[in-house]
Amino acid sequence: MTSRHPRTLGRLRVALLVCAFGCSASGNDTTSGGTDATAATGDETTAGTDAPATTGDAPTTSGGPSSVTDAATSNATTGDDTTTGVDTGATTTTGAIPSEPFSFFVTSLKAMQELSGSQQGFGGDLRFGEEGPGAGLRGADKICAAIAEKSMPGAGNKPWRAFLSATAGEDGEQVDAIDRVGEGPWYDRLGRLFAATKADLVSERPIGIDAAIKDDFPNEDGVPNHQPDPLQDEVDNHDFLTGTNENGQLYSPTATCLDWTSAIGDRDLEGRPRVGHSWPRYGGMGGPGPGPGPGPDGDGSMAHWMSSLDESGCAPGVNLIEMGPPQENAVTVGSGGGYGGIYCFSLIP
Repeated sequence: MTSRHPRTLGRLRVALLVCAFGCSASGNDTTSGGTDATAATGDETTAGTDAPATTGDAPTTSGGPSSVTDAATSNATTGDDTTTGVDTGATTTTGAIPSEPFSFFVTSLKAMQELSGSQQGFGGDLRFGEEGPGAGLRGADKICAAIAEKSMPGAGNKPWRAFLSATAGEDGEQVDAIDRVGEGPWYDRLGRLFAATKADLVSERPIGIDAAIKDDFPNEDGVPNHQPDPLQDEVDNHDFLTGTNENGQLYSPTATCLDWTSAIGDRDLEGRPRVGHSWPRYGGMGGPGPGPGPGPDGDGSMAHWMSSLDESGCAPGVNLIEMGPPQENAVTVGSGGGYGGIYCFSLIP
């Protein structure tokens, strides 16, 4: 027993040394692994730090280049999903109604072409995806909202109404345009007064309207519609669909393209849409044709913004060249000088 003890002690020492080296190696692995893990965690933390910084940049109002780009990209995507391809990233976050007044415009030819997907526009069918009773009016309201949103991000969330009369709305009752648009006041895209009250609308040209826009109503961008391209000559485009008489009420049962749901061009079926003039032709308009002259309610002034004449039909069509009265054989909403544009009003300024 005594002679074997030193060997035993030696073996124990070796075992302890091996264990020590093994434990040291294991400890190094752990330390190394811990170091790597810490390093990796540190990298992730660094990456995580970068991510919040980027996220923080997006809503920053100080306007760093990256934040503006990110915000605009986000809003543009949202706009595409909700407003028929309208890019909403120009000025504000989609969903926030702008504080500046903007509650009236005439729809530009470009906007009507883009939303309809046709160079000829919508014609008399303004349903814009809506169905059922009142679809033409609801669709026209959506058209107004989509165009407003494109011009001023957030403005599309206002309660927009197209200035259109109809024989029957959702409840089956007659709809008069004057009762659709609220009580006022209304301002154009540049903040100029269009009219202060509903009573001021019922006139050949709105009472109290800003002199700069009285004889040439502006489109959604505040541009005079008679000459939308300042580098080009003026165009004949003042006919705007209303279906309305000079008092803002339904003109006749045949003046609305079947309540703004039809664009065939069949006058026997659809009638002839009544239009007003966004810019006036003072002194009247000579020559034969179905449009000029007093109608059943005594209106027919070539300067009246609500009720001036009857177009030749409800089919889509654009005519920007002065050709006198509506062309009898054209059967389109643009036959007398226009493209089937509409007036848009918001219920709030």
